[in-house]
Amino acid sequence: MRESYIAIDWGSTNLRAWLYLNGECIDHLESEAGVTRLNGRTPEQVFRDTLLPWQAHQVPVLMAGMVGSNAGWMTVPYLPCPTRLTDLFKQLTRVEQATPFNAWIIPGLSVVNADNCNVIRGEETQLIGAYTECPASLYLMPGTHSKWVQMDGSEIVDFRTVMTGELHHLLMQQSLIGIGLTEQQANPAVFQQGLESGFKETNIIRRLFETRAAHVLGQLDKSAVSEWLSGLLIGNEVAQMQRQYCATGDKPITLIGSPKLTVRYQQALKFAGLTWQTLEGDRAFQAGIRSIINELDY
Repeated sequence: MRESYIAIDWGSTNLRAWLYLNGECIDHLESEAGVTRLNGRTPEQVFRDTLLPWQAHQVPVLMAGMVGSNAGWMTVPYLPCPTRLTDLFKQLTRVEQATPFNAWIIPGLSVVNADNCNVIRGEETQLIGAYTECPASLYLMPGTHSKWVQMDGSEIVDFRTVMTGELHHLLMQQSLIGIGLTEQQANPAVFQQGLESGFKETNIIRRLFETRAAHVLGQLDKSAVSEWLSGLLIGNEVAQMQRQYCATGDKPITLIGSPKLTVRYQQALKFAGLTWQTLEGDRAFQAGIRSIINELDY
C-alpha cells in the first residue's frame, strides 16, 4: 500500500492540495489559483509555486478536476460511460512538465446519448471514494452544477447535471428577481414552502418571474427571496431526477458534499419520500485518491 503522496483538487476557482506521508496528512494548502484565475501565470508555474514547500518529498502527485479540461493544464480525454470505476485507474495521464514530481491527472467521465450529453470532471474521484465508503445505486453531489449518477455495482451507467446552484446565483445577481431586495436572511420555513412548491411544479420556468412578483406585491418577504428561490429550484431538481431514475425509498441515495449544502437536499429528499446516507465531500475525494494511488504503477 502506497501511503505517501500529494492529492490535488484543482477546479475552476480554487486549488487545494494535501501532503500525505506514511498514511498521515501532514500539510494542507489552499489557493485561489483555479484554472480560470491564474492571473497571467501558466498552470505549470502555479503547480511549481504551490508545491515548492513540498519539493523535498519525492512522492507521486494525483490531480483531479478542471486541471484536465481544455481550460486547464492539458486536455485529458473523458472516459465514456457506461464504464467501471476501475477503468479510471488505467486511464491516468502523465504530466511530463511536472518534474521533479511524478504527476498524473485523473480523467473525467462523459455520456453521449440521443437524450443526454454530459461530462464530469472531479466528481469521478469522489465517486470512487463513495463507492468504497457508502455504496449505492444512485449518487447525488449537489453544488453549482449538481450531479446525479446512476450506478450498477461499480459500473457508472448514466449521469445528469442540473445547474441549480448556478441558476440560483444568476437569478439573484443578474436578473429582475434580485432587484430591490433587502439583505437576505436565513428562513427555513420559507425554504420549505419553496421546496414543496418546486417539487409539485411541472413547468419551473413560469414560476421564476412569480418570485419577483410575489415580493413586489408583498406576498413574499424581501429578505427571504433567496430562500424561496433556493427551495423552489432544489425541490424541482429532486422531483425531476426522482422521476428520471425511478428513485424510491427502498434504496438509500448516497449524498456527497459539504454539510451546509447537503442539509438542504436532505430536506428535499425527505419530502420526496427518499432515504439517504451522507458522505462529506472531502472525505469522499480523499478516499478516491487513496484507491487510485494504491493502483498506480510507475
